[in-house]
Amino acid sequence: MKKILLVDDEPSIQIVYREEFEDEGYQVLSALSGEEGLKKFEFEQPDIVILDILMSGMNGIEVLRQMKMQRADIPVILSSAFQEFQRDISSWASEEYIVKSGNLDGLKKAVKRLLGP
Repeated sequence: MKKILLVDDEPSIQIVYREEFEDEGYQVLSALSGEEGLKKFEFEQPDIVILDILMSGMNGIEVLRQMKMQRADIPVILSSAFQEFQRDISSWASEEYIVKSGNLDGLKKAVKRLLGP
């Protein structure tokens, strides 16, 4: 079973994403902060990461950099409610940038594409 690490400081997002991806057959690990996300990333060795950008403490761009330094091949999807971060060159280290919405079809397709068969 493929493991998704979801790093997002909004508990409601965590609940919705967990339910949706578990229904798709994934194991979902979650972290409510960048710091917690890095610890789980090192310990759990997920197959893919869905990462919020705006979080208190360590932001998603900082977390992305540290994850890529540890495992350059890990697919990371940046997820934000704000489209303007997509133009930020720092976000280009991610494989995908998804603007949060109530419809998770785009996010689900990105996860399937990045994880392969």
